[in-house]
Amino acid sequence: MRSRSSRLVLIDAFKAVASQLIVLHHLSFYGPMSDVAFPMAPSAISWFSEYGRVAVQVFLVIGGFLGAMRLAPDGVLAPRRPAQELGRRYLRLVVPYAVMLAFGMLAAALVRQSLEHESVPGVPSVAQVMSHLLLLHDLLGFEALSAGVWYVAIDFQLFALMLSVLWMVRLVVTAPARAAIIGPMLVIALAGGALFHFNRDPAWDNCAIYFFGSYAFGALAWWSGTRGKALIWIGVLCALAVLALMLEFRLRILVAATVAVSLAVAHGYGVSAGCSGSRLTAWLGRISYSVFLVHFPVCLLINALFARLAPAQPLLNAGGMVFAWLSSIAAGELFHRYVESRAGQIRLPGFLRGQPA
Repeated sequence: MRSRSSRLVLIDAFKAVASQLIVLHHLSFYGPMSDVAFPMAPSAISWFSEYGRVAVQVFLVIGGFLGAMRLAPDGVLAPRRPAQELGRRYLRLVVPYAVMLAFGMLAAALVRQSLEHESVPGVPSVAQVMSHLLLLHDLLGFEALSAGVWYVAIDFQLFALMLSVLWMVRLVVTAPARAAIIGPMLVIALAGGALFHFNRDPAWDNCAIYFFGSYAFGALAWWSGTRGKALIWIGVLCALAVLALMLEFRLRILVAATVAVSLAVAHGYGVSAGCSGSRLTAWLGRISYSVFLVHFPVCLLINALFARLAPAQPLLNAGGMVFAWLSSIAAGELFHRYVESRAGQIRLPGFLRGQPA
């Protein structure tokens, strides 16, 4: 119980910080406000534009941690109906994502009336929208309808990939004790392939395997909670990370490994269990997915507003960036309250629940 509370506090803190960094990254990377405001804070805008994107590694690690907790808390696939589990994950991700896409397309249509800028998405086709809803837009080569939507597709692919590996082990290996060893070993082997090969080739960055090393770090952090084996799992995690960084230093892998080791220590040894966290990080962590989804359309609208009202005033545009940041948080709270928190109420079709149609 002690380690449980410590890991949840840590997850909230990581998600809170990472979600804000991603908002600030997109505000800095996409103009026109950041272009005009650049003379006011060139170092800060450059840093967020260049390095803020690395915060996505936090969500990859946490996704692996929670995925292992859900799918195989003891290393053996727990859900009896894997297809049902995959369907639940799809709905959990896609219902709020679909609402965001509708809002984003409306926002882009409004912005196109007054602002010509490369950050404004074009008029979408039916095929483009359908590919987004099926989480296949990057694989099929369609332009993204909003910043960051690639991550939703990758998150689903990663979950499906780990589920498939663990399901295959359960089908082949009948002894639970052996499956609890073979399943994690296959995850580690796949992580090695990702870290040592696929993650070094940008041509694979629209596929789950490119990111599987960070996701597997999270799974290893969860399995570090196995009684008496925390040191083993943390050692494996560190060995993978060190070897990958020795082969080729990548800041994203260093960040992912650092987050994973922190979670592993908190989960395996209950470190920082006495820390109750803060209401602010708990709140920001809770709404982080909603903020991640909704912030780009909000920022797009505010960019268009300031481009019209103050097209060449750095101070006002810097203030506009702060206003867009705070507005994204507020919009995320509303989106979480009225959309994301209700997505879990949508039921799977009967055939996926194992019931007659």
